[in-house]
Amino acid sequence: MNVPERSRFVIYAVGIFVCYFLYGIVQEKLTRGRYGEQVQADGSVGERFTFALALVWVQCVCNYIFAKVLLTVKPQKEDTTHTGSYAACSLTYLLAMVSTTMAMRWVPYPTAVVGKSAKPIPVMILGVLIGRKSYSWTRYACVLSIVLGVILFMYKEGKVANLPAETTLLGEVLLFLSLSMDGLTGAVQERIRAASSPSGQQMMKSMNFWSTLMLGFAMLLTGEIKESLHFAIRHPEVWTHLSLLSLCGALGQFFIFLTVANFGPLACSVVTTTRKFFTVLCSVLLFGNVLIARQWLGAVLVFAALFVDMLYGKKQSPAAPVSSKKHPSDGGKLSEEKKDLIS
Repeated sequence: MNVPERSRFVIYAVGIFVCYFLYGIVQEKLTRGRYGEQVQADGSVGERFTFALALVWVQCVCNYIFAKVLLTVKPQKEDTTHTGSYAACSLTYLLAMVSTTMAMRWVPYPTAVVGKSAKPIPVMILGVLIGRKSYSWTRYACVLSIVLGVILFMYKEGKVANLPAETTLLGEVLLFLSLSMDGLTGAVQERIRAASSPSGQQMMKSMNFWSTLMLGFAMLLTGEIKESLHFAIRHPEVWTHLSLLSLCGALGQFFIFLTVANFGPLACSVVTTTRKFFTVLCSVLLFGNVLIARQWLGAVLVFAALFVDMLYGKKQSPAAPVSSKKHPSDGGKLSEEKKDLIS
């Protein structure tokens, strides 16, 4: 069945929203919960799961297996993408995740939220400079409005811990590095799509393959693989949480790569950034929290920008020729606006 392009985009976006909403709940339980009854040195009861590399590695393995199964069940044309392109894309993606995780140790949470909410901007800029992508002025305005709206809605004033200037600066530098890596990831994906047009499943399989190798090497160097295994043996319930997290992550990444392959890295980064906004908005509506005027302004900006982008954002800029390539997994045209990535 040939599903209209807009309908497919909505299906992919809803898939990303739902999967990563559940993913967040399980991740919160896994990373912030306590395991066991042993009293710690600070007087708290139970151990915490602190093995970030192992956590991401397990997800990458499951994502690779998931994509491999999909490609086995429904074979597609051979992926002619150069392996070096996938390796570079995986490296920048992993560096972005690691930089964000490290930055959280030195900057307040609102700063990290504001920083990562600007992700579509470097994706767009580097997509133009490196990925040779061209966007309409309407799309530039819509992306900037969405980012501004998310910042206005999610930023929370209030006292934060007094951090030394040098550590705060380090955290901000790490956030800048993370955003730069996000932009490079999107730009490399643009080049991959322009050169060989791989399907979402093929991109998912190859990127997770390289990510698994890189993280495995890092865990061997740090000794985290042994420590994380001992933790899981001591607390078997961790396996259940890891399984649920991997399932939600694999399905979510499946929708992400479908979005990247069919609509581009920018569209994907807009969806993942807007997801944060809708998650908070849903909690406000469900639990009756009061929004201040600034947050309502942010909500109006996001909704207005999404509506305008839906109506006009897909129009080509004069310099961008329309691609008419067919892709076996699409069943129809790939528009020139099909090129973005993860979060």
